[in-house]
Amino acid sequence: MAAWLVLPVGPRPLRTSPASAPAARTHAGRLHWLWAAMAGVGGWAFVGGWAGPLAGLVAAGAVWTILRRAEPPAMRRRRLRVRAELPHLVGLLASAVRGGLPPATALHLVCVALPGPAADALGSLPARIAIGVDPVEVWRTLEADPALAPLGRTLARSVRTGEPVAEALERLGLELAALARAEVEDAARRVGVQAAVPLGVCLLPAFLLLGIVPVVAGLVGDLVR
Repeated sequence: MAAWLVLPVGPRPLRTSPASAPAARTHAGRLHWLWAAMAGVGGWAFVGGWAGPLAGLVAAGAVWTILRRAEPPAMRRRRLRVRAELPHLVGLLASAVRGGLPPATALHLVCVALPGPAADALGSLPARIAIGVDPVEVWRTLEADPALAPLGRTLARSVRTGEPVAEALERLGLELAALARAEVEDAARRVGVQAAVPLGVCLLPAFLLLGIVPVVAGLVGDLVR
């Protein structure tokens, strides 16, 4: 069972469609049940006796709760890709709006030009505006997605206050680009810190065994004599 969980189940698609979401949730739910069952059996076997079933239930419940609250890998990959694509998408959208296109039409063309998870999430919005739905309401639906919320707030505020959309999008694009650069720099700095941890874990036992233990052993030997 452990080997089956480790082995890949097949190629991971980078783009997910709404139709495949229920299947993905079902697969994740089965894996959660399996991990919880394995934790329960392991806890029961480890503790044993009359407290074994109770320990198994506690272990299974803890694993189930942690897995349910954790972000699924597919959603994490999608969120990271959306955040990476959004600065480019917003910059191209600002250029199209500054060229004279309405925001909805410009967004449709940008989604066609830049396919990806961000375009998949935004592709249905121009059609809703075209059939007469309030643009503010349409743009505010993006606030439910943390990665796309800045774009939704910017477009909704521009429609509501009359602020030039192109200027607001250009400012947003610059802010997102600066934020992306800062995150990349922070990640690069974290790599150095994380690389030092395994090195310290490897060197510290060797230092203790070669440097400290012989000295302590020699002192103990002298005292015993």
